[in-house]
Amino acid sequence: MAERGWQRKFEDPIELPDGRVLVTLHDAATYITELPKKESAAPEWQIAISELMLAVERHRPTMLAWIAVKKALNRHKVREFNPSRKDPHWGRRKLKRDQ
Repeated sequence: MAERGWQRKFEDPIELPDGRVLVTLHDAATYITELPKKESAAPEWQIAISELMLAVERHRPTMLAWIAVKKALNRHKVREFNPSRKDPHWGRRKLKRDQ
């Protein structure tokens, strides 16, 4: 029988900065409720809470809740463009008019 409610597992566990791992929806909800009130009031955490509730009450996919929790956890990290990762396009085709 498939797991239901708060005991449903994420497809991929969420690793926290302190080393703990969130495996189920209940783990994620417990983590969010233990956050300081000021931090848990952030819009990203509110979205994560609503997605967790929808996953439990409406049997929506846990992936949406997983994405919301990951986005809330990483909300202060700034992604930077690394130009060395961009592959150069060697061997670009030349047009007949340019020959």
